[in-house]
Amino acid sequence: MNQTLESWLGDQIQELHDRHLYKVPKILETPAGGRVRMNGREVVNLSSNNYLGLANHPNVKQAAAEAVERWGVGAGAVRWIGGTMSVHDELEERLARFKRVESVLVFTGGFTANSGCIPAVLTNQDVVISDELNHASIIDGVRLSPAAYRKSEGWVYAHKDMDALDDCLRRASEKGFAKKMVITDGVFSMDGDIAPLPQIVDLCEEHDAFLMVDDAHASGVLGKNGAGTASHFDLYGRVDIQLGTLSKALGVVGGYIAGSKRLKEWLINRGRPYLFSTAHPPMVAAALIASLDIMENDPEPMNRLWENTRRWKAMLAEAGFDTMGSETPITPVYVGDEAKAQEMERLLFEEGVYALAIVYPTVALGKARLRTMPSAAHTEQDLADALAAFIKVRDRLG
Repeated sequence: MNQTLESWLGDQIQELHDRHLYKVPKILETPAGGRVRMNGREVVNLSSNNYLGLANHPNVKQAAAEAVERWGVGAGAVRWIGGTMSVHDELEERLARFKRVESVLVFTGGFTANSGCIPAVLTNQDVVISDELNHASIIDGVRLSPAAYRKSEGWVYAHKDMDALDDCLRRASEKGFAKKMVITDGVFSMDGDIAPLPQIVDLCEEHDAFLMVDDAHASGVLGKNGAGTASHFDLYGRVDIQLGTLSKALGVVGGYIAGSKRLKEWLINRGRPYLFSTAHPPMVAAALIASLDIMENDPEPMNRLWENTRRWKAMLAEAGFDTMGSETPITPVYVGDEAKAQEMERLLFEEGVYALAIVYPTVALGKARLRTMPSAAHTEQDLADALAAFIKVRDRLG
């Protein structure tokens, strides 16, 4: 190995240790659920995106197994070369009906959906206006585009500040950009709050801008049967581009872009991750169709999710923890100091609770938190045990 590179990497890793920002992933030894075995210890898992528990649903597992027998384990090619199977087409048609849009295009992940779509619809004559707390995949997708976007140039607005968004749009109109794109998370992944989508839509329509909403953490959580924020606010037909993920509430893997037929047609030809990534294994598409069947026909998982969410937030509030105004199952427990957050994660794990410490660069320096995620898979006892551990660790750390 090149010693210059190795020396540089060593210095950078040591700096992460010194700043209490170094992370080591824990190893899951059982299926994802409310209570799991991880690194040899049984713990209540409060750090999973498996909102509805569908990753282990028997119907979903059966659909995947049957697809392996019928289709094999791989598609064998990228989508446009010959890797698109009829099961992939069926999944996209089902998702389009679910989202009440003309068309859907599935990508291998939510991150690649953002990095595929955003650069494909923007040119160097355009501008992107973005909420300051948007997800990293949005930020990277924007950076890959040739459009104007920099915070230093005034195109990043203060979180959920509609006056600031209005000002950005007015300045963009004055500068004569060819297209103005506003992009926001539907549910913000680290704070758990919901974008003020009705006001954003109104401003976009007033200023002739088009809107993209990243619904990664709203899918399966908000709206009719979990259809997302456009459904939650009854804004069907007024959001130009919607991103959804297939790896959270739907329990499998992937991401998708929902919108018009022309948008799909363009992304098939110019969405680089679509063009250069092998298609999902057919068992993934089949499992996702089974997950959609459950979401559309069985309200119980979503009801349990929200019952547990309300219970967990109330328990934390009564115990005096700051959940930062969360409105969704994403429930941060504010700590602030990075070292203390990392120590809380370590001590909670010893007490039988896995709650991930979120530190810079995922959140700003000095705003560390434990991000907890109640799900449909948790029992009342799971949450009671978790709260007892939180109180014990807090008191131990003073």
